[in-house]
Amino acid sequence: MDALQIIHWLAGFVVLAEALNKAERTCPLAVGLSAHERLLAWLKAVAWFFLALGAAGAVAAPVLLAMGVPSGATHLLRLERPTLAETAVLFGFAVLIVRTRVKEG
Repeated sequence: MDALQIIHWLAGFVVLAEALNKAERTCPLAVGLSAHERLLAWLKAVAWFFLALGAAGAVAAPVLLAMGVPSGATHLLRLERPTLAETAVLFGFAVLIVRTRVKEG
């Protein structure tokens, strides 16, 4: 693994952990929410779900490659080295998450 792959995997791990944490605490079906609050809660839940899904792919891909799973074996997961753009986006999210955690103390 080169540095780009390691950064991509670590950033994916941070984003996955935060996304699962936030998704668990999002309650779009809570009693007493107004229509606007419910819509916002659903949008937040959907956003965290897709961030978790993408980050899980970033974490799982190198493991599956190391296990010998061929790249064409999956239709939904591209088992290749991450691009600089993918790594930059995921790393940016990870930095924002860590910044927020440090700010909160």
